[in-house]
Amino acid sequence: MKFTAAVRKKAKARIGLSGPSGSGKTYSALLLASGLGQRIAVIDTAKGSASLYAGLPGIPAFDTLELAAPYTPERFIEALSASAEAGYDVTIIDGITPEWSGVGGCLELVDQVANAKYRGNSWSAWNDITPRHRKFIDAMLNHPGHLIATMRSKTETAQEERNGKKVVVKMGMKAEQRDGIEYEFTAVLDIAHGGHYATASKDRTRLWVDHDPKAITADDGARLLNWLEGGAEEDPSERLLADIKNAATEADLLEAYGRATAAAKASQDGKLMADAKAETKARKAALEAEAAAAMAGSDA
Repeated sequence: MKFTAAVRKKAKARIGLSGPSGSGKTYSALLLASGLGQRIAVIDTAKGSASLYAGLPGIPAFDTLELAAPYTPERFIEALSASAEAGYDVTIIDGITPEWSGVGGCLELVDQVANAKYRGNSWSAWNDITPRHRKFIDAMLNHPGHLIATMRSKTETAQEERNGKKVVVKMGMKAEQRDGIEYEFTAVLDIAHGGHYATASKDRTRLWVDHDPKAITADDGARLLNWLEGGAEEDPSERLLADIKNAATEADLLEAYGRATAAAKASQDGKLMADAKAETKARKAALEAEAAAAMAGSDA
């Protein structure tokens, strides 16, 4: 193990937008995307609702893929792969809540697996479903382009005083996804129903957290892109080794190892070759341990 000086590196956007129904998540995502890149893809899980924004003033041109139920993690991964292969600059998943609580999503899958394999024991069923959900998260984190994901939040109402009058407003609370989802993003912006104002609940960029709530604009996307591009160039070997560390299956691990060793041979990089072998050995052991734990759960 060796410590090195911390350096902020160039990165791709990983932004979460959370809010109640009608808060403007899709509209805000499209505006933000317009500042990040020109080729924009929307993975639409809301029966084509994103297309309703096409042609509106300020909204950029974009392509859509309508993703219908069942909302399994694998279908989201397949859609992200299609976007990556097409080379889009920005991909919007509108939204990721169905992967968790929609028809065929993780919560429903747990019930199905529990009843089919574990006599109704949902705790054991999570041993099967958690790796599938984790693979979806990894697909978002490892996506080659910028990524924006919207999430529905549970809605509560509260009274606020505006212009001397008390009005009832909708307030977005906890995002409807697995606990801790916010840790996966560079920034998470909570969008309020009234005024579509965005407030940062998490912001590693410091572009929103130090400012008063305001509506998202294309300029925010441009400022975000400038911040992302302001880091140092990433060492290509770091991405190759990260793919090994994040491999979700042994097949993925073998493929990632092959890419890393091929690059090491091409560049005659002995360190990369040695690191790839060591990381592959460690990841293989971890995957075998996960498989053993899942088997133990099934026996229980």
